[in-house]
Amino acid sequence: MGIWTIAAAVCLIVAGLFLHRRNFDAAFVLAVLGVVAWFLNYRSQIRRKTVEDKETTPDEEEASDEDDEEE
Repeated sequence: MGIWTIAAAVCLIVAGLFLHRRNFDAAFVLAVLGVVAWFLNYRSQIRRKTVEDKETTPDEEEASDEDDEEE
């Protein structure tokens, strides 16, 4: 669980508390911050996957396949 997921959950829980107390402005702001944190979490997951995919390029895969065939 990432830091952004925790931040999103906390913001949405606190927004729910403000909503319960009928403080709609604060609830809205915290809900928006929670959604932004969730999107940042999603973005960091995609970025991490992209970096992992770039570590092995098709040229490197072909080179490793050729090495395997020689053995």
